[in-house]
Amino acid sequence: MANTYLSRTPSSNGSKTTNTISLWVKRGNLSGGTVQRLFSQLNTGASGNPDDYITFDDVDRITFQFYGNGSSGVNNGVLTTNRKFRDTSAWYHIVAVQDTTNGTSGDRLRIYINGVRETSFSSSTYPSQNTQGGAINNTNYSLFIGQRGNNAGYFSGSMSHINFIDGTAYDPTAFGETDATTGEWKIKTSPSVTYGTNGFFILKDGNSVTDQSGRGNNFTVGGGTLTKTEDCPSNVFACGNVLGSGSVSFSNGNNTVHEGGTSFKTAIATLGASSGKYYAEVKAPSIGSVTYGLYTGFVNLDKTNLPNLTSNVGDTADSAGISSGGGYIYYNGQQFTGATTATTANDVVNLAMDLDNGFLYWGINGTYLNSGNPASGASGTGGMPIANITAGGTYTFAVSVRSSATINFNFGNGYFGTTAVASAGTNASGIGIFEYDVPANFTALSTKGLNL
Repeated sequence: MANTYLSRTPSSNGSKTTNTISLWVKRGNLSGGTVQRLFSQLNTGASGNPDDYITFDDVDRITFQFYGNGSSGVNNGVLTTNRKFRDTSAWYHIVAVQDTTNGTSGDRLRIYINGVRETSFSSSTYPSQNTQGGAINNTNYSLFIGQRGNNAGYFSGSMSHINFIDGTAYDPTAFGETDATTGEWKIKTSPSVTYGTNGFFILKDGNSVTDQSGRGNNFTVGGGTLTKTEDCPSNVFACGNVLGSGSVSFSNGNNTVHEGGTSFKTAIATLGASSGKYYAEVKAPSIGSVTYGLYTGFVNLDKTNLPNLTSNVGDTADSAGISSGGGYIYYNGQQFTGATTATTANDVVNLAMDLDNGFLYWGINGTYLNSGNPASGASGTGGMPIANITAGGTYTFAVSVRSSATINFNFGNGYFGTTAVASAGTNASGIGIFEYDVPANFTALSTKGLNL
């Protein structure tokens, strides 16, 4: 969400003892010493006033704080996990329950991650029984999603299916369930719950902040544009890999990559595959201050050490890339036979990898290099044989950038940065939105695409 956030102020008080918060999040940049707020209810008129919140703390743990205001004064409850949450390739389902009416002290605050209750905490303080919240459900306190409420603590990443339940403590099974086939925790897109006075349901299957609970508790968007993505809890798309890439900066859901130095840094995708046919696009609003500021292509994750690479894709073993300057295709440090075309700013580079037949393809603005035809199957017309960079293995998409180059991946979300594709091409798989036609029998690199 970057510097975008959501807000609303309750028009009436709700339950101050019992509430449930359920939200799905996919992290972008990790905390890196700063706090990222997911949910916060804060009195913006009182500087430094405590608030109720859910946050990734400065070392990527989850903290859930309940700001109690009992008759004997402030009575805080807070849980901070021992676990650190640093996976940027998948969605987390977080459920936080506050129920001070519970007779068991340790059950008055609860955190669940992907359907499993957290029981190991670096710090834990529980409120006294029947303590009433000083912030939650209070008309004097504004509710914020994606920041603290004072233009600080912005969340980096994506959110989906945010439910707030006023007056009832629900287990995570109200919002998710275990897939009978895969054993994975999956989303319930239409939970059967009672929302109460201040309850709401937003970001359901899109970027709408209109309350879907029937309570009319709508939000407003502040600080930017809330972008809809195809990436969602039921179909996770590839994005730039914060943990597996070189020292580049990421933004826009880790689909924008920037490098300001003079040495090449390589960014790889979060998902890879060893079979199937996959398509992606790269658009560079800036290819850097040097002729060869951008390389786009593929890496073999089983063989290469590219995440720590200070050279470019294609210049080392087990990788292949096309240069922005001469437009040459390189693999294992060698130039691939055949004339190609240079990449200039705002060109869309088409990347297609056919792992069933063992060929890699590059195109520029919908025209494939070397008269390539990704749909040619076993003949591999115009493609580079994977055998040249080691047959087999797990492959993914990659870019190398330097000298202030900026690139935008489109793994199927339908955006380059924050700009939607001009006119979506055809895509028979129905998975992902791309600028150009997806070659026949190819699809997006996503969890559904991997399981076609």
